[in-house]
Amino acid sequence: MQEVGAIPKLPVAGAVLGIDVGFSATRASSAVCRLDWDAVRITWAIRRFRAVPAEQEAAVRAIAGDVWLAAAAFDGPLRAGLEVIGRYRVAERMLTRRLQSKIGKPGQASAPVGKALNTAANDCAALVIKACQLAPATHAVRIDRKAIVEAFPSAFLGVMLRDPSTVTAERGDRSDVFFQHLTDRGALQLLLQHLLPDRKLKQSLNGVVNHDDRAALICALTALAIAADDYTAVGDNDGWIILPPRRFVRSWARSDLEANAREEKPGCWYQTVSLSSA
Repeated sequence: MQEVGAIPKLPVAGAVLGIDVGFSATRASSAVCRLDWDAVRITWAIRRFRAVPAEQEAAVRAIAGDVWLAAAAFDGPLRAGLEVIGRYRVAERMLTRRLQSKIGKPGQASAPVGKALNTAANDCAALVIKACQLAPATHAVRIDRKAIVEAFPSAFLGVMLRDPSTVTAERGDRSDVFFQHLTDRGALQLLLQHLLPDRKLKQSLNGVVNHDDRAALICALTALAIAADDYTAVGDNDGWIILPPRRFVRSWARSDLEANAREEKPGCWYQTVSLSSA
C-alpha cells in the first residue's frame, strides 16, 4: 500500500468533468456532467449523447467547452498514452477478488465488451483533451500530462456502503441501487461537503434519476476527488481506477483491498492522506 500526505488544493471556485462512456450509436447511453462550485454553492449540468463523433463533440463542447476544468474522469478503461489495453489488469483484479460477492466487479479490459469500452473511453478522453481547457495532471497516479482519470461508479459507490450485505442489487441496477442508498443516508452529500466544505447543494441528488446521468455525476465526483488530491486508487502501469477519499472507504473494503494488494506487486493500492482525514 502506498500512502502519501496531501494538502487540500481546490480553489474557491472551479469545475470538474465526468463522462459515462457508452458505445451505442443508436441510443443516448453516454452522458457528460460538469460539476461546478464557488464560495457558497455546488451545481451541475448533465447532457446525454450517442457514440457518434459529431454528437459526442457537440455534447462535450456544450457542457464544458469554455470552462477551465480541474480534472476529468471517464467510466471506461484507460492507461498511459491512451493505448489499447487488451489484457486483464491489476486494477480489475483488485476490485474483483473478495469484493465481487459484495459489490460486483469491473469488466475485464481483455474481454470483447471491455475492448469496445476501452476504445470508446480513449475516444472520449482524446476529445476532452482536444476540446476542453483541462488542467495539467499533478496527482501521483497520473496517466497523461492532463488531469484525466478512470472512474468506475459502482465500485466508487460500493466501497462507501456501511454493510453491502443489507443492500440488494443485481448486476444491471447495482450502481443505481448504491446511488439511491447512499443518497438516502446522506453519504454522498457528506462526501461533497468533505471535498467542498461550507457550500450548499443547489440541486437535489434525488432529482438525478437516469442511470447514465447518475454515472456521469459519480464520474464528476471522482474527478473532484482527484482535483482535491484526496482519493484512493487501485492499479499499476496498465491504468488506475480511482476510488473515494480514505475516510469514505469503509473498513471492510479497506481490509479486502489490503488483502488483495498483498497478492499483487507492491504499490497497487494507493491512498492520499488529507489534513481532514489523517
